[in-house]
Amino acid sequence: MIFAFHGHPGAIHQILHGHPNPARFHVRGYAEEGTTTTPFDMLVPNRASRYHLCIEAMRRLPKLQDKAHALIDSCNEQIEIHRKYVVEHLEDMRDVRNWRWAPN
Repeated sequence: MIFAFHGHPGAIHQILHGHPNPARFHVRGYAEEGTTTTPFDMLVPNRASRYHLCIEAMRRLPKLQDKAHALIDSCNEQIEIHRKYVVEHLEDMRDVRNWRWAPN
């Protein structure tokens, strides 16, 4: 299970302490990395962006190990494209800024 937590990951680890097989849980959250730039860009150095969460899921699903490389590479490429865009434009990319949850 991968947690995307809007606080310090240690808080979730403390809650999980003593539960069976705690290694099955992986927490991404605020790790005091980076500086205040843009909302999305603040997630990147903390490895908590949507791309990082996707990468983490792909790495942890044994059935997808041989198929995951292309998606992981694509996610890493998007992180780099976004980083360059933020440096140049001082705002998140449009597809990140305007993204809204659209249930099926």
